[in-house]
Amino acid sequence: MPSGPGTVRVGPQRDAVTAPAGTAGADRWAGSTPDTTDAARSAGTTADTADTAGGAAVGRLAGIVERLRRELDQVHADAAGRALVEMAIGVLVERLQCGPTEASTQLAALAEKAGVPPLALAADLVNQAAADRISAVARDFVASSAAAPAADSVGVRLRSAEAHALAGQDTEAAARSMLEHALRPLGAVAVAVWAAHPDQSLSLAGSAGFGPAEAHRWRHVPPGVPTPARHALDRRAAASYPVLADAALPSIGQHEISGGRLAVPAGIGGRLIGVLEVCWHDRLPELSQPLQRQFEALAELCATTLETWADSGPAEPEMHDNRLDSLRALTDGLLDPSLILQVSCDGDAGPLRFTIRHANPVFVDFAGRPTSAIVGARLLEAYPLAAEAGGLLEKVEHVFVTGEPFRTGGMTLSAMVDGVPLSTRAKVSISRHGGHLVVVWRLDDGTPRVARLLQHAQRLGRIGGFEENLRTRQIVWNEAVYELHGLPRGALPIPLDQLADHAHPDDRHSIARFLRTLLHHRRPASTAFRLERPDGVARHIRVVAEPVDGPDSRLSLVRGAYQDISAQHWTEVALAATRDQLAQTEQQAAERSRLARQLQHAIMPPVRGPLHLDDLHVAVRYRPAEKDHLVGGDWYDTLTLPSGEILLCVGDVAGHGIEAATGMVALRNALRGLAATGAGPAQLLSWLNSITHQLTENLTATAVCGLYDPVTRRLRWARAGHLPPVLLRAGRAETLPQLGGILLGALDQAEYEESELHLQPDDLLVLYTDGLIERRDQSLQASLTNLISLTERAGADDPSDLEAHLDHLLRDSRADTDDDTCLVGVSVRGRAQGAPSD
Repeated sequence: MPSGPGTVRVGPQRDAVTAPAGTAGADRWAGSTPDTTDAARSAGTTADTADTAGGAAVGRLAGIVERLRRELDQVHADAAGRALVEMAIGVLVERLQCGPTEASTQLAALAEKAGVPPLALAADLVNQAAADRISAVARDFVASSAAAPAADSVGVRLRSAEAHALAGQDTEAAARSMLEHALRPLGAVAVAVWAAHPDQSLSLAGSAGFGPAEAHRWRHVPPGVPTPARHALDRRAAASYPVLADAALPSIGQHEISGGRLAVPAGIGGRLIGVLEVCWHDRLPELSQPLQRQFEALAELCATTLETWADSGPAEPEMHDNRLDSLRALTDGLLDPSLILQVSCDGDAGPLRFTIRHANPVFVDFAGRPTSAIVGARLLEAYPLAAEAGGLLEKVEHVFVTGEPFRTGGMTLSAMVDGVPLSTRAKVSISRHGGHLVVVWRLDDGTPRVARLLQHAQRLGRIGGFEENLRTRQIVWNEAVYELHGLPRGALPIPLDQLADHAHPDDRHSIARFLRTLLHHRRPASTAFRLERPDGVARHIRVVAEPVDGPDSRLSLVRGAYQDISAQHWTEVALAATRDQLAQTEQQAAERSRLARQLQHAIMPPVRGPLHLDDLHVAVRYRPAEKDHLVGGDWYDTLTLPSGEILLCVGDVAGHGIEAATGMVALRNALRGLAATGAGPAQLLSWLNSITHQLTENLTATAVCGLYDPVTRRLRWARAGHLPPVLLRAGRAETLPQLGGILLGALDQAEYEESELHLQPDDLLVLYTDGLIERRDQSLQASLTNLISLTERAGADDPSDLEAHLDHLLRDSRADTDDDTCLVGVSVRGRAQGAPSD
């Protein structure tokens, strides 16, 4: 009877069973057991009868072997297409916005409707979604071949090779996948994937179809060796050889496989990182353009695998190690996690390196990594913190050098996972077996420690557990429940049906509903109530419980937990009060902002019509802040004084809200009254500073004040910490001088510089607040430079249109501080008699 796929066991009587000479079964049997055939020929007629029976038995066994081989081939074929089908299901999940199960059903239905195998449809779906080189190859075959199934098979083969290569664990697996799924149908018998290095050397990253010894011999090719792979890299193009022996080039497998060779450079991102070398026993087949595209697609797949496993290096053949097999069998029978380490060194004086060769089935990495991430890695790669003084590496080296076993009841094991060190305590045993070491550890994470952690969690969370047997009326409380109820340790526990007697009267209805759900409906339940303890302290308690049925499916136990939620309750009460207070505060703030905005708009509407004051044309733009709570203190004023001079001023009170708005009103009105005295701008600002400092509380402001004489067109002006005005004359803009003067309200007494300027017809003077130009990402000087450029551009459009000029400045301003903006434009019209001609 067969004991497994591909294996046939024949009993001890096999030597007495032979097949008749001349039959296929006899030839096969004779080829394997010549001694028994000779014995059968000398046995006579009786032996002939036995031979007939034996031939029938062997025939049946051969049939079983053939059937098992077909089944195994089918399993391999199914596995080969499974990855490709899963990729297609992923495409359908994304396109149809459905789940994987529904996508799988859709794929089968579409394949049946189209009359094609699901694997072919899967390849077509992936080709459409990927739009890569493999898709282009499939389209070329469809365009150049009259038979669609042949084209489909190309897409299936290439996609299957891609799926298996990317699902493998190294370039070796990728090479096997490409040979099996894509190259054997083209007559190829072997493949090699070479990795190119900056020093012009090559290393064998993966191969298939060659023996282990041959792969080991060609694992490294020094610089300067003229191999087919080297020629392909130098030419940056495919190198083909109809017969390798005629080319007289050395390469892997040249003695066993001396037929055609094709070397295709593999690159990614415009750089060559390797070569795909394909081998044939016979001559190189004719390389049509579709075939060349296939090999280029496979070379691109090689580049992807080389990039993915760049650090893995060439896989060296693993020689059979009987000692390792014995240790594997030994450790697999242990009940504690264990590792098998194998030692290797770099030269005679090099450091010892220990590679993890095996982990037994019960091994669990304490850092939570899968076993596949540990086996095959070096000890210091998997556990770099083992190199600490007195750590695991030191003990392993000592055991290997001296041969003395090591055992300890407590050792700290550490690992780095995503840069975070994780440690645990373990009992460790290390022993040497030839060139191998067996490390056995028992992690100190057993039941006692878990119990201690649970106790701490209950204490911190103020949680206590209970269990009540409804049949025997036996109640079990832990210590935390006694503390929550204010009862001594030896007191009688309170049954659930008496819990309402110890609760606040207003909560008894909630407890009754809780008990009805738990005991009658037999469903888990929870409720919160106020517990009235014997010591007079009231506690807010949450109880959670679940029913437990006995063997007879009747309710027998109730188990659950009590939790003290008093702190949570009072926190919720405080939060509710805070939310109410916050809502009231927000309402008051909104009301204050509304009043401030109304006050601001009443004095300075956002848009004000132009004013004609003698020969001055004055226009104003006011842009409020985008957010109502940022109501600012920007203000301006223009009026004709009793002396005939015209007052021009712009200011900005620091801060926002109702205080800034009322401060703005106070300063504006105060300056109007002071200007009636006939004093100059510097004196007016000095008086206004004293008023700001003495008559207001914690109020500061900036301002520009000017007095214009229409007769002489002389403008006298001064500034108190404010940005200087901008003068546009004959298409050129510039800022007025930075006169000295501290902001209003900073000091009790302050002096201010004064300057004068003779204006000319068509001059434009722009006064503004900082909301027009300030940006968070640049200096104030850079903002002023931008304003000058913007003023010149605005004046170039229509110099006579003051309204359009201000709109242009306001619209194209690059300010980003979300502050109020006040903008005043003053233009001079006509020519006054007796005016100076400067």
